[in-house]
Amino acid sequence: MELEDAGPGTVRPGGRTARVRTSVLQAAGDALAEHGFAHLDLADIARRAGVGKTTVYRRWGTVTSVVSDLLLDMAEQSLPRTETGSLLGDLTANARLVQRTLTDPRQGALFRAMIAAATCDAKTAEALHRFYDVRIAEWAPCVQQAVDRGEVPRGTDAHEVIRAVSAPLYYRLLISGDRLDEAAADRAAGAAVAAARAGAYLRGGEGHV
Repeated sequence: MELEDAGPGTVRPGGRTARVRTSVLQAAGDALAEHGFAHLDLADIARRAGVGKTTVYRRWGTVTSVVSDLLLDMAEQSLPRTETGSLLGDLTANARLVQRTLTDPRQGALFRAMIAAATCDAKTAEALHRFYDVRIAEWAPCVQQAVDRGEVPRGTDAHEVIRAVSAPLYYRLLISGDRLDEAAADRAAGAAVAAARAGAYLRGGEGHV
């Protein structure tokens, strides 16, 4: 029995429900990358996906719901963290993954569109925050492992370290327009490691032990 009346973006392994969701999210991502959030339209998404408009309206209802589900799917499909045995190796892998994503013709345009949408739409902003919470939580254990190995001080805020890696890369993408290449990714990772070792990301009230 297929979940035709399932809630927005509900996933059922196999079957028409899962195929429809995959097609719709792919179509929504294509439309976002091509035209941005302001021109996103459920009827156009349905046409691109090759499904009925009523199906899309019934299951998602609004373009914001589609974008939220797309971000959820992207978080679920993102690559797991890399464990190299050193904090520099781990964070370099993280930085290079972010760099490759942001410079990919489709993915880079998609992220720019969603970030722009989040500045003027609260639900999209909430969905984007959830996406990055998931990704930061995926990579934070690399920092805790470095704490356990004695590479960085106890009390280091793992989430802040991971944020510090990607922040310069997003700055290049969205603000400065400077070259966003592998060398930039490596510098971002190296700077985050150096700062973490120096105690820059200690939680309040905690120090070296």
